[in-house]
Formats: sequence, C-alpha cells, structure tokens
Amino acid sequence: MEKEIINKVANSKLEVFDLEDYFPKEEIVSLDISQWLYEGFILREKDFRENLKAFDWSQFSGKGVTLFCSTDAILPAWTFALITSYLFPYAKQIVHGNKLNYLLVHYTSALSLIDFSVYQGIPLILKGCSKKDVPQEIYTLAIQKICPFAKSIMFGEACSAVPLFKAK
Repeated sequence: MEKEIINKVANSKLEVFDLEDYFPKEEIVSLDISQWLYEGFILREKDFRENLKAFDWSQFSGKGVTLFCSTDAILPAWTFALITSYLFPYAKQIVHGNKLNYLLVHYTSALSLIDFSVYQGIPLILKGCSKKDVPQEIYTLAIQKICPFAKSIMFGEACSAVPLFKAK
C-alpha cells in the first residue's frame, strides 16, 4: 500500500506576502521637460509658460508620470511644481525622477496602508519570484513592516524559501 502524499505547506499556517499584488496597475510614462527649454537648456519663463499652456496634457489621463530633464539645465525650484500643476488633473500619480523613483513612492504609499498586524505570530513567506519588476528597495521596506508581527519570515517560494527572520 502506497502512502498518501500530504501537502504540508497547504496545511500549514504559512502565509505568502506577494509584493507583486501591490505593483502599480497604471502605465508609467516619462516626461522630459527639456522639450520646453530654449535649446534644451534655458528656461525662458514667458515661452515656457506658453508651451505648457499649449501642450495636450490629456494624453496622461490615468497614467503614472515621471518628470525629468535630460539636459544639464539649471532650473528654478518652481519648474517641476508648475508642470505638476498642469499634469495633476490628468495623471494618477506624478513623481520627479525615473521609474524606480515612481515605484518607491508608489510602494511606500501602498505599504503604509496595510495592516500588518494580521500577520501577528504567523510564519510568512515574502514572495521573491515575481513576473513584474519589483525593486529590491521595496523588499527592504516590506521586511521592516512585517518583522514586528510575523513569527518567522522566509524569502522566495514555499518549495525553496530562504530563512530571513525568526521572532525571539
């Protein structure tokens, strides 16, 4: 008589925390502001403001937008704030920087809304094999949020998890 195979992982209290579940759903696009600078470097305020007024901002509806300047232009402090005031009615979120900056802002906000106390005394796997490009910095943030509650934390998948933390 053969023994029945028992899935101990499925029968355990082990929980999986998947950062991919919190990945932004919106498309993330980049906007280079040098297009509105004279020769890509000089901000002439009157021309700059006219260019912003004439621009079709609706193309950013529902999107995540990263703002950057691809040139070494020296810009007044209000430059990105002014552009943001035009984007604000359309974009889902606006971040000064690149896609990594966007993801860091997004995840910081998303993780701050989670009640991690639901993991009190529970062994947890911080899922590490994702199909989306979850930045490594986010795992560092997540582990800090989870550690005060979880009994133990492993990284990866249930079949090949790496131990990270065990409550004392």
